[in-house]
Amino acid sequence: MQETWRWFGPDDSVSLEQIKQAGATGVVTALDHIPTGDAWPIADIQARLDLLAAHDLTWSVVESVPVHNDIKTRSGNVDTYIANYQQSLRNLGACGINRVCYNFMPVVDWTRTNLSYELPNQAQALRFEMTDFVAYDVFELQRAGAENDYRPELLEKAERRYNAMDSAERALLETNIIAGLPGGEGSYDRAGITAAIKQFTDLGTDAFRANLFAFLADVIPAAEEAGIAMAIHPDDPPFSLFGLPRVVSTADDARALLAAKPSPSNGLTMCAGSYGARGDNDLIAMVREFGEHIHFVHLRNIRREDDGSFTESEHLDGDNDIVGLITALLDQEDARALSGEANSLATIPMRPDHGHTMGEEIGKEGVRPGYSYAGRMKGLAELRGVTHALEAIRSASSAS
Repeated sequence: MQETWRWFGPDDSVSLEQIKQAGATGVVTALDHIPTGDAWPIADIQARLDLLAAHDLTWSVVESVPVHNDIKTRSGNVDTYIANYQQSLRNLGACGINRVCYNFMPVVDWTRTNLSYELPNQAQALRFEMTDFVAYDVFELQRAGAENDYRPELLEKAERRYNAMDSAERALLETNIIAGLPGGEGSYDRAGITAAIKQFTDLGTDAFRANLFAFLADVIPAAEEAGIAMAIHPDDPPFSLFGLPRVVSTADDARALLAAKPSPSNGLTMCAGSYGARGDNDLIAMVREFGEHIHFVHLRNIRREDDGSFTESEHLDGDNDIVGLITALLDQEDARALSGEANSLATIPMRPDHGHTMGEEIGKEGVRPGYSYAGRMKGLAELRGVTHALEAIRSASSAS
């Protein structure tokens, strides 16, 4: 697998020099300065390519070309936004970029309730606490009908938690949940998120899934023309929030998506942390089944709890079998080599997804939660060690 690194552009607190020092050879980045829905100009794409090339780095994956909400709801200016998305793919392909990661999550991108959860070693992790989320949804946001989505005992626990919060804690919780993250259309205020939630809950799961399939019908031919593999990112977390539809959360969802538009350009991002937040997702079995359709990998680990809460743990110490997962991914790369697939999609880019904030980066301005330099470098080193050990075992086995 190619070792890559998520980079948020020239304003990122992590420099390209530091990425090189961490040992990555590829960069996962996007043109976040371009408004969601606009076509990406060739000049802007090439400028980013040139900047990376000056540091001997390749642009391995676009993460992401955001999907406008009008596309997700098939409303408003959907035709214009589809045309712009198609043009972005053509322009990326013309510049030699062949992988695009994207997501189809409604309203919110990845969601956590705590962006600086203190671990026993005093490092900070991302955490999703179900009690806090329910407290916000039911008692702060006061979403209509929210109380019907949760078990009575969870509602009681959430009410106690909410009553114990002061105004600053409640404000921080709201900021953590709805502030908006890279890849979305920006931050929401209270009225904005309430209206957006209603729009998608009124739509419902079946119609939302149909809109995803319509999007695939619109853009996969353009991706094929451009030589681009589309790799959809799973829902994060992979269960409903705010009563919103979720359509990329399970193996069944992946099967339906791949069947909706069969094409080498219609593929998956294997995000171990997102799929792994559900105990009923067997990540290794998913790689075995969907391997030829996996075009990008996020490797991270989590500790799950019975109520749906989870904490992002050490990369090699959590509920996900990362060693088994890397083994399955290396098997997939071997299968591609044996089949004679010597094209640019034969190697799967991997990035260490998220990382703990530690050391001098704790409290430092400009450090993005989950995207610290030291935490991701530590994760990359651990993942590299596993990969090299597995490759050495394979090499010795072949030689014997």
